[in-house]
Amino acid sequence: MRPLRARMTARRTDERHRASTPLELLFDLTFVVAAGQIAGRLAHGIEDGRTVPAIAVFLTVFFAIWWSWMNFTWFASGYDTDDVPYRLFTMMQMAGVLILAAGVPAAFDDGDFRGITIGYLIMRAGLVAQWIRAAISDPGHRGGPVRTAVGYSVAQAGWLVRLALPASVALPSAVVLALVDMAVPLWAERAGAASWNPHHIAERYGLFTIILLGESVMAATTAVEEALRVPGHRGPLAVVALSGLTLVFALWWLYYLQRAATGLEQRRRLAYVWGYGHYGIFAALAALGAGLEVAVRRTGHPLEAADVVVSAAVAIPVGVFLLLLWAVHAPLVPLTGISGAVVVPAAAVVLLSPLATAVLTTTGVILVVALACSAVVALTVLRQSRTDPDPVR
Repeated sequence: MRPLRARMTARRTDERHRASTPLELLFDLTFVVAAGQIAGRLAHGIEDGRTVPAIAVFLTVFFAIWWSWMNFTWFASGYDTDDVPYRLFTMMQMAGVLILAAGVPAAFDDGDFRGITIGYLIMRAGLVAQWIRAAISDPGHRGGPVRTAVGYSVAQAGWLVRLALPASVALPSAVVLALVDMAVPLWAERAGAASWNPHHIAERYGLFTIILLGESVMAATTAVEEALRVPGHRGPLAVVALSGLTLVFALWWLYYLQRAATGLEQRRRLAYVWGYGHYGIFAALAALGAGLEVAVRRTGHPLEAADVVVSAAVAIPVGVFLLLLWAVHAPLVPLTGISGAVVVPAAAVVLLSPLATAVLTTTGVILVVALACSAVVALTVLRQSRTDPDPVR
């Protein structure tokens, strides 16, 4: 039986069979809500012909979502005590994420980031409290936690000040503050190596990938529902549904073909590049959910967005995902990851496919994108079977 309060010390980095806890899985559910909100709002922006401003807000808000999840995940990997204080501070962070998610509509519709910032503040307060507790309980590793708590507090003050800045500097100020936020772990690392488990981290990233892919599954499900109800559009909708499901499955398969756990264990110095590079990977998956939603609606109803824009809303996130997945894993798993000779041509086909929308239609473009990703999966599986007959992630 666990004590009510345990001493928070750094966990061993070589714990075997370290897996996600039920509390971590519960925490992830808040991001299901947040991901759904942001994907839905991006889809509406594309449908209404406001693609560029919608993408700008999407990237800003998604940083807050992604960074909140990152902060919790890496801290938990090093200091999860699962006692009463830890659980209560985690609940506080969950409340912050839910408030952040509730503020997404105002951010997209009115440029009002107050809800986002308040949710971020509550989440950050719970996290800083955890780092302070770690600094007090673990004198041998105090330097890193102290720097982290101070750095995040300063960064949070900057996010609050940003609310008073004019709209003309909203995006540049967000970029600067995001860079400050991401610099905090690097600064803290100089006071002592962070404690985290490579197998645990790899599993957590995989689970977040599944959460984001879930939005695309929902879009494909909507297509099936529409196909059963809308006269005259059942054929194209069925193709979009099947292509969407194939695409989601292929991207999931590709992600899990990368043996990140082994790579992180052998090359811990690359963890920051790998971890931070996932901002683009995760953002691409969230944007794909929005793109598939728009494609489904375009098949059955007229939209303000041009057909080529609808095609690009699916193709560009997939192309970015392929390139970034290869880029962040190539240094980590150089012999067993996706081959650049395979993924670069496939990504080029995917990214250029919207230019053929007039010939293929949006439905045809999505089918081409799904087939290209399926080909990458097949070639990667074949490559791994030749280099390692008994692959273990």
